[in-house]
Amino acid sequence: MDRIAVIDGIRTPFVKAWTLFEDIPAQILGTISVRELLEITHLKSNLVDEVIFGAVAQPVEASNVARVISLYAGIPKEKRAYSLSRNCASGFESVTSGFEKITCGLDEIVIAGGAESMSNIPLVFGKDITKILMRLNKSKTLMRKLKLLSGIRPSHFKPVAGLVLGLTDPVCGLNMGQTAEVLAKEFGITRKEQDEFSLTSHKRAAANRMKLREEIAPVIVPPDYDIVVMDDNGPRENQTMEALGSLSPYFDKYTGTVTVGNSCQVTDGACALLVMKEEKARQMGYEPLGYIRAYAYNGLAPNKMGLGPAYSIPTVLKRAGLKLKDMDLVEINEAFAVQVLACIKALASKKFAEENFSYPEPIGQIDMDRLNVNGGAIALGHPVGTSGSRLILTLAKEMKRRNAKFGLASLCVGGGQGGAIILER
Repeated sequence: MDRIAVIDGIRTPFVKAWTLFEDIPAQILGTISVRELLEITHLKSNLVDEVIFGAVAQPVEASNVARVISLYAGIPKEKRAYSLSRNCASGFESVTSGFEKITCGLDEIVIAGGAESMSNIPLVFGKDITKILMRLNKSKTLMRKLKLLSGIRPSHFKPVAGLVLGLTDPVCGLNMGQTAEVLAKEFGITRKEQDEFSLTSHKRAAANRMKLREEIAPVIVPPDYDIVVMDDNGPRENQTMEALGSLSPYFDKYTGTVTVGNSCQVTDGACALLVMKEEKARQMGYEPLGYIRAYAYNGLAPNKMGLGPAYSIPTVLKRAGLKLKDMDLVEINEAFAVQVLACIKALASKKFAEENFSYPEPIGQIDMDRLNVNGGAIALGHPVGTSGSRLILTLAKEMKRRNAKFGLASLCVGGGQGGAIILER
């Protein structure tokens, strides 16, 4: 079967929420990435069959954000576009959905990616005030309006952050940080280990800014358009163990080990990738960054959602007919330092392999020198609907630099899932 190629990709800088991109909605960030992708690949917009974008917090003013991005980017109205969500794996899902559409012969050329503005996730008001305001709007008499108004209390206007709701799992009742604490206790991972991992993420991201610029399109910031953002603003060149150690546990204030310093940053950003068959790429004169060898998604207990990669990695390796030791580079999204460390321990555990996959031997040991070599989400940030696409882009670019044969990207997914993709060159 003709291989599916990732031709090229581009992303915006990843910017900490409520900073430089707070006035740029997800659809504009996505538009920037798609327009830049068309530019760098010299692709005529009318050749794109479909645009597929992941987004966890769909903008209320752009409910099918992929369609808005497609039209804003100048892709003809006759072309198709749809949005999707698999929580943190939405950026993966857009690419694998494109893979499936192309494999089935429904599309030839797909732009897949993700766009997320966590700055613009709205505040939510309770049902009580919502009902009152709706009834007030429908009331036809002054007396009825006054009666409804008299029932309004200051407490009705206390909002709930949509971000907080979105990061809390309704099934297990834990927020994502609390699930990370579950893994810290189960796998015996210390605060020091988590902070050391986080420090490495910052050091690698800071040291490789120039390499990361190869995947970034500069963004001119509204409303004054006097600032040009060229780099991710999360990495800290001067990060230290002392600074990380001074932070208090955030999710379990008494016995916890997970802090804002060893967790991913809340972030705004978008990413777009060009996907097509190998033969189509050859006809158009493209040299692909890599090919999708296999991908997999797995489910697991929501309260241990951070272990997702430990389940999806064995599955994708089996589908690809490869071993973990065959991977020249590995990217695991750093939702939390502890969940990456827990996945590493699980993959190296004979007991975990036996109980979950009936394997007689461990899945394998991840070489830390091959893992997240340019830093990860603890330093770069995690715009949830975008990160999967960013992982693929960063991995593919680094594979090209090193002339690597195989690369693995994986992430955990809120709600208890894991996703993994193997690229080959």
